[in-house]
Amino acid sequence: MEVLELTEKEQATILMDKFIDLQRIKAAGDREKEIQYQLKTTKAKLEALGIVTEDSNID
Repeated sequence: MEVLELTEKEQATILMDKFIDLQRIKAAGDREKEIQYQLKTTKAKLEALGIVTEDSNID
């Protein structure tokens, strides 16, 4: 198995994206709709990286 290392800048970018996502959920008028959107986009990103999500709880 190949181990991938992230630079500090890459790690910071990932955490900033996570923070933004949480802020979007917190501020959403329809939180459930925003959560579903976040799940959908996360699933698409995982699948684009070749990670199978059909057996996960991401609906």
